[in-house]
Formats: sequence, structure tokens, C-alpha cells
Amino acid sequence: MARMRPHVESCANFNQYQSAYRHGHSTETTLLRVLDDVCHAADNHSRSLLLQLHLSAAFDTLDKPTLLRRVDHAFGIRGTSHKWVDSYLNERSQYVRVGDRVSASVSCHYGVPQGSVLGPLLFTI
Repeated sequence: MARMRPHVESCANFNQYQSAYRHGHSTETTLLRVLDDVCHAADNHSRSLLLQLHLSAAFDTLDKPTLLRRVDHAFGIRGTSHKWVDSYLNERSQYVRVGDRVSASVSCHYGVPQGSVLGPLLFTI
């Protein structure tokens, strides 16, 4: 992880305006950028259109094969590192525990693990 984040953030395919899950960036960073862009457009007598998209349970909807292809082709993560990401994403399962009761385990075919250090970086990719 210590090498992966700097590598991903330095790649040409990484969006320089990405604010979520980055050190020194926040929703405030994003809002300031949007406000600056709108003010700049207004100063130049241009129109602005703001489209916002909220993805409910976004971490749970990522297609793993697509993410693995993107990790390889767009960010150049190959070989052992690619195998490591593949093993991190695949053959995962989940269950629910309430008190002493536990549900059956179900395979996770989509998404990245939440609450992990690597999950937000993979989601950003």
C-alpha cells in the first residue's frame, strides 16, 4: 500500500481533481474547485452546468474483472502486484452476526472491501 498509492496518484490516468480518499483533499476541496470554475465561467460570460451523481452503496457495485483490467491497463500494476490485488478482491464472503446468531456465508462477487486501507484506493481507480 505504501508504494501503490504514490504510484497510482502519479499516473496520467489518475484524475488530478480526485478529492475523496486523498491526503490533504476533502469535500471542501471539491466544493472550492466547483465554485471557482462556476465563477470563472460567469466572469467569461459562459454558461455552467453542474451534474451531481450520488451512487448508493458505490463500494459494493464495482465489477471486479473490470477493476482488475483497469489496474493493469490504466495504471500499469502487473505481475506480483496485480496477483496480490486479484487475491485481495476475489474469493471473499460475508455473513451477518447478531448476538450469538450467525447467518449463512454468501460469496461477494462485486465490490471492494469497506473499512480497509486498500478499498478506497481501489474504488478511486
